[in-house]
Amino acid sequence: MAKAFEGAGLRYLHLVDLDGAKAGRYVNGPVLERICTQTSLQVDTGGGIKTEADLRLAFESGAAQVNIGSLAVKDRETLLGWLARYGGEKIILSADVRDRQIAVAGWQEQTRVEVTDFIRGYMAAGIRTAVVTDIAKDGMLTGSSVGLYTDLLQALPGLDLVASGGVSSLAELDTLQAAGLGGAIIGKAIYEGRISPEDLGRWAAEKSEGRGEQSEREDA
Repeated sequence: MAKAFEGAGLRYLHLVDLDGAKAGRYVNGPVLERICTQTSLQVDTGGGIKTEADLRLAFESGAAQVNIGSLAVKDRETLLGWLARYGGEKIILSADVRDRQIAVAGWQEQTRVEVTDFIRGYMAAGIRTAVVTDIAKDGMLTGSSVGLYTDLLQALPGLDLVASGGVSSLAELDTLQAAGLGGAIIGKAIYEGRISPEDLGRWAAEKSEGRGEQSEREDA
C-alpha cells in the first residue's frame, strides 16, 4: 500500500502501530523500516511508544517524526525530556478529543483536560505540530470538525495543526486548507474508495504549485 501511495505522487504517510498500542510498546519497527527503505515516503508513526527505547526504535527504523498521545497526558515530565533531547520538530503531539476534552487509552479514558490548554502547554516546551482527532467524527466520513480546528488556530498562533477524523472528499481538504490547517490524515475515505490515491496525489501537486503545500497524510 505504501508503494501505491508513493506511485500516486504522495509524499507523507501516517503509520499507526495498532499491535504496539495493544502491547504497550512499539513492535512494528520492521514494517516501518521496510517502508522507509523501500519508498521515499516521509513517515510519522505512533502507537505504543511509552519508553525512550520505543522512541529510539521508531527513529532508528526510519520515522521522520513520532506521535505521542496518552503519554503526553499521563507522564508530562518524560515527554518534556524527549522534547529537550530530540527537538519539537521530531515529535508530534497527538490529541484525541471528545467534547473538546482529551481522551486517552484508546479513547477508553476520558479526562477533563481541555484541548487548547493541553496543546498550549506543550507549545511552550517546543511542540510545533499537533494532530487533533475528533472522536465523534473518526471513521464516520461525515466531515471534519472545522469549527474546532478554527478555534484552535485562533487560540494557538504558530501551531501546525493536522486534522484527523471525518475527511471524506477533496472538497473538505480545500475547506481545511482555507481554514489554515497544515495537513489532514485520510484513511477510511481511501480504503472505501471515496478518495483515490491518484486523485489525492493530483490535488496535492496542484496545491504545491499554487497557494502552497498542504500535508496530506495517508493513514496506514
